[in-house]
Amino acid sequence: MTTAIINVFLKEGVLDPQGKAAHHALDSLGFKGVKDVRIGKQIVLQLDVDKEKAEAEVKEMCETLLANTVIEDYTIEIK
Repeated sequence: MTTAIINVFLKEGVLDPQGKAAHHALDSLGFKGVKDVRIGKQIVLQLDVDKEKAEAEVKEMCETLLANTVIEDYTIEIK
């Protein structure tokens, strides 16, 4: 069993309203040391393929469905 962990975040320069709202809320709660907040998502896949094949398949999944590569970046960790 192979696990793929995918982290998807908006690209730098793309407005992140959730991140801005969280930043504002943290500031309002007194957490003054937070300089910026970016909100993303994590996708965990359990795959029944070896690690080499998993990496190629997961990259294809990200490019075609799991990430909007126009506005999002992603990272893949295979375990």
